[in-house]
Amino acid sequence: MNKRDLLNFVDHFSLSRGDLQKLLNTALAHGGNFAEIFLEYRVYSSINMEEDIIKETSENIMLGAGFRVIHGDQTGYGYTNDLSLEKITRAALTASSIAEGSPSQNSPPFQSTPVIPNYYPIHQSAQDESLENKIALVKAAYQSALTCDRKVKKVKVSFIDQTRYITVVNSEGQNLSDVQPLVKLTCLCIAEKANKREAGFSGGGGRVGMEYFSKELTPEKMGEEAAREAISLLEAVQPPAGEMPVVLSPGHSGVLIHEAVGHLLEADFNRKKTSIFWNKMGQRVGSEQIFIYDDPTISFFRGSYNIDDEGTIPKKTPLIERGKLVGLLQDRLSGKFMNKPLTGHGRRQDYTCIPIPRMSNTYIDQGEYDPDEIIISVKKGFYADKFQGGQVEDSGKFTFSVSSGFLIENGKLTAPVKQATLIGTNIDILQKIDKVGSDLTFGLQTGTCGKEGQAVPVTDGCPTLKVAKMTVGGFK
Repeated sequence: MNKRDLLNFVDHFSLSRGDLQKLLNTALAHGGNFAEIFLEYRVYSSINMEEDIIKETSENIMLGAGFRVIHGDQTGYGYTNDLSLEKITRAALTASSIAEGSPSQNSPPFQSTPVIPNYYPIHQSAQDESLENKIALVKAAYQSALTCDRKVKKVKVSFIDQTRYITVVNSEGQNLSDVQPLVKLTCLCIAEKANKREAGFSGGGGRVGMEYFSKELTPEKMGEEAAREAISLLEAVQPPAGEMPVVLSPGHSGVLIHEAVGHLLEADFNRKKTSIFWNKMGQRVGSEQIFIYDDPTISFFRGSYNIDDEGTIPKKTPLIERGKLVGLLQDRLSGKFMNKPLTGHGRRQDYTCIPIPRMSNTYIDQGEYDPDEIIISVKKGFYADKFQGGQVEDSGKFTFSVSSGFLIENGKLTAPVKQATLIGTNIDILQKIDKVGSDLTFGLQTGTCGKEGQAVPVTDGCPTLKVAKMTVGGFK
């Protein structure tokens, strides 16, 4: 154990170091180049409230092991939720079958465990909190939203918490463990007026303890924010259409950077040459004001981790600096084939999945412009505040739905706008960002990213950004 006692790590797997060593040797028995065991124990609970009652509470436990064997450019994978020596050995042999007929090798002894930082030192674990106190939190958010205004007709509040215990061992002698807490409280509101109905959303959480909801974001404030958004949208006008200056809000607009840029900077897409960026390393792909990073080491953030799901200690990774492409998000397999160092971005949904390169906390860094100055610089344009989601192609073309925004008229935010669409190509938009604000903010700590059927928690962010010209889809 290291000096922080591995976040009070509890060994739920009942496998000795000798057992793990034998299992790695079994996985290498047919001649694989690399073998890895991923052990996971997860406790998950949820509470849902709507129609004035607690509709559902649940608690689940997940336990299992995944075996990965790499042989050349092939990967074998086997997993089991039965950690008896017989079943776990069978999973190891399943993974090893890709190297059938190759000379066998043995795994070296485990190395001493390095001291790793703790990016989420929580004080009041949600796992240890009583169900009654969690329900009280949900009810507080629910009542705050429902009583905010008579126009609020429906509210739904959800609370989710989980604690994930993982151990990663491999045939290079690595043996690391971590405990990863995760909490999320969300509120969805429906407001109605004169046959119009609109929705508002708010939420928060991260790798935090229950103290977060008294110090950082109270349930009362969260409920009110969701209600206020829904009420504001009742007065919203239809969006304009055509090319115009667009100002992207701080924090919430980070999802556009995540989807339109971040995914295409994951190493597997570039190794396979399916990303628009695959042959642009060192080239200018955006304005000189643009600095984009992915950082799994930000304290308490939803996308953070002390080790990735391959046991690599992560680090802040520069992707674009002064508009030039300088890096990619690497996992072990892509790093091997691209001959690049690991960045700590090998992530998996759970023990049933192989790790792949994934984002963690992705953001455009702050610039020099005052955010008010940016808005004042626009005579007529559109301010994109919150997003519903979007679609991005490998070519970089994207379409994003804006759930709420504002018209910009003579340097001021005026009428609220709903159901706008932003259309463009990522490199074109990065090059047209001509003002970067000094107000770096991160979006709601509620995001989950999907890729190849796997979902992992993430965060994204940005300062206020001005795009000189961008296509807004709406109504003329």
